[in-house]
Amino acid sequence: MYEDFYLRIIFSESILSTGSPHPRIANRWRMEPFHHIHRVRLGSLIVGSVFAVNHAFAQETLLGPIEITAERLVTPTKQAEETVYTGTAVTAKGIELQGAKASMQVYGAIDILPGVSTEQPDSSGLGVEQSSVRLRGVRSSLGTITVEGIPNYGGNPIGPRDYLYDMENMASVSVYKGATPADIGAGVGTRGGAIVLHPRWPGDEPGAELVQRLGSNRFTRTYARLETGRLNDSGTRMSGAFSYSEADKWRGPGDLGPRANANLMLVQPMSEDLEFEVWLNHNDQDQHLYRPLTYDQVSDLGANRDLDYNAERTGKAAQDIHYYDYNRGSYDNTDLLSVITYDPGDGIRLSFKPYYSKEDTQVLQGTTSGGGRVQERNRDIERWGLIAEAGGEIAGMSAVLGYHYEHTDMHITTRNYAITGSGLAYRGYGILATTGTTHINSPYAKLAGSASGFDWQVGLKYFNFRDAESEGYTTSGAPDYGLVRAPDLDRAARTHEIWLPSAGVSYDLTPETQVYASYGKGFIRPYSYIPIINAYNGNRAAFQAAGVTLDELFSGYDMEESDTIDIGLRYRGERFELMPTFFLARYRNLLTSVSDARVLVNGRPISYQQNIGEATGYGLELAFNAYLSDRLTLYVNPTYTRLTYDDDLTYQGTSLATKGNQVVDTPVWMGQAGLIYRWGDLEIAPRVRYLGERYGDSVHTESIDEVFLTDLTLSYSTKRLWPGKRLKASLELNNLFDEDYVAVINASDDSRGGSPSYYPGAPFTAMLTLGVEI
Repeated sequence: MYEDFYLRIIFSESILSTGSPHPRIANRWRMEPFHHIHRVRLGSLIVGSVFAVNHAFAQETLLGPIEITAERLVTPTKQAEETVYTGTAVTAKGIELQGAKASMQVYGAIDILPGVSTEQPDSSGLGVEQSSVRLRGVRSSLGTITVEGIPNYGGNPIGPRDYLYDMENMASVSVYKGATPADIGAGVGTRGGAIVLHPRWPGDEPGAELVQRLGSNRFTRTYARLETGRLNDSGTRMSGAFSYSEADKWRGPGDLGPRANANLMLVQPMSEDLEFEVWLNHNDQDQHLYRPLTYDQVSDLGANRDLDYNAERTGKAAQDIHYYDYNRGSYDNTDLLSVITYDPGDGIRLSFKPYYSKEDTQVLQGTTSGGGRVQERNRDIERWGLIAEAGGEIAGMSAVLGYHYEHTDMHITTRNYAITGSGLAYRGYGILATTGTTHINSPYAKLAGSASGFDWQVGLKYFNFRDAESEGYTTSGAPDYGLVRAPDLDRAARTHEIWLPSAGVSYDLTPETQVYASYGKGFIRPYSYIPIINAYNGNRAAFQAAGVTLDELFSGYDMEESDTIDIGLRYRGERFELMPTFFLARYRNLLTSVSDARVLVNGRPISYQQNIGEATGYGLELAFNAYLSDRLTLYVNPTYTRLTYDDDLTYQGTSLATKGNQVVDTPVWMGQAGLIYRWGDLEIAPRVRYLGERYGDSVHTESIDEVFLTDLTLSYSTKRLWPGKRLKASLELNNLFDEDYVAVINASDDSRGGSPSYYPGAPFTAMLTLGVEI
């Protein structure tokens, strides 16, 4: 049926360059074929049957592409020194397909994957820390984002900062939703998955890139990147990139941005067996916040979709907490890391990854306390650490030993301001929440090999987190509003520790079919400090009368734990590829509201959070790609998820009927489907996103309807206009039919009725992109 037409295998330019491969590359990075076919007929052309390393110095191996018209959007991935693919990577093409939001937010770049639900209040990607992202129903704040395995995170809110990077500076993004390889720095934990960013390290050839985006709501973004290429005989290579972005909010007054991002990379071979890489990233961003809505308000979106903060002050404090300029944030982050790789030969490989991170953030928000105030949340966080690793071959097996150490100085404070006729007036610190020095000590080991046709791997990590002690203070009255010592608000230092095993096995049933299974234990270190401190401080007299201190409440905080099993299949035939994964997860020590009969407020037991909850999750993810012709590709990525409470929850002395209920903000069904049609230099890519019914509370009284959203991208790319240059142009149309829908539910996993907040989704927006590569 098909002509005898053969294709050659493509290797990354970083592997096959104008010079010979670096010895470290030749030793460390070998082809990892799914099955060994070196050429394929036209009928097999789309279905890549040979995989290559995507980037020579990345810490993960991707199933690489073959030369086909239809570029792959996602691909299985694994860490270096492993034999079983336990993750999924989004390629540069997959990131590009998801438009503007994927260029500035990591979660926007992985939204195409099954099992990932990315909910954002804005389509530009400039709105930060107001989104809700879940992997298999678990909040992303309970997971980790890393660059080359080095974690990025902060506090208040806990978890990764996904808005720090220009994704054009990344070669790919790898996601582990189940078992997390031991050599990925965990940060605050892995219960919500692990994401690894692979930098686009500078190559041997010089180059430049300039991209300009324009769109609805005065959105503009300019991105530029320059690569020096190989500068000297030693192989010195550098790159520099800068972007500037800003937009109006689509509802209400105020701006998103400006956002300025700068990135520098250096690759310096020191000798044939020693290489030094440096990565520096700085992100400076401002924004006015979107106003969260209540369930009653989003129940009538036709009347309230555009409801937001007030454009003018009224002179009444209770109203002016909704003044837009009293609800804004400023975010400043700097990250520096280095990857030092030494390959002395004889199969031994050493790597050292020192890093430093600095966060300086202020967020203003109106609050109803005291008749109407504005609170300023301040985050001053400094982290530095080292990941050291040794690898080698032992009796035909790959072995890795490593150690992760981190030192963190975290100072999170809240300051109160009264709303007066002339503006804001300082009224002292509200609470001193998380202060002091914390430490992470985490050794790990991995073994991987093959036997009797099976590929296998095992890993073990020990995670030890030493939390800082904290002294308690209250605020005195006028005129100085100074700090007053409060011993009942003290917290003692605590150590939390856990062992984290992982394992995986795979077997090739046929050259086209592979089955695999994996297991991993995940965790999240204690979090949500501000709510329990607020609960104590707001009812301090009642707690004192009962003889209960804040430290006693914190004694009930522990690590949340998860155990996840994945069982899957990968099939790549002549016309399609099919990758279903069944997953099963058990969650323990979940942070859950409990009632305390010792402490009565208005005659009823007070409630606060403790780590006592349990939940069970299972489901099926499917990644399906059909290559209908050399011009037309179809992809369908549905997910079925059941994540339910194991028991009823207690709240304010009563029991809530939550046993068996789906966890909040987790649809049973969700998915994406799309077409990619290529006609010469033109590409047309319509996409449909489906998000099933969700609930904002644990007893399912606040239901959010299902929604279908349609997007369309038209792209033109050619190298024929100027020799050596590539011209790109695209038109991105989001929410094509202008659907009214709830995009974001901000809720804890045990939320009760009335406590969640909601954000409407952006209406129809259009964005134009023009770019040139030299």
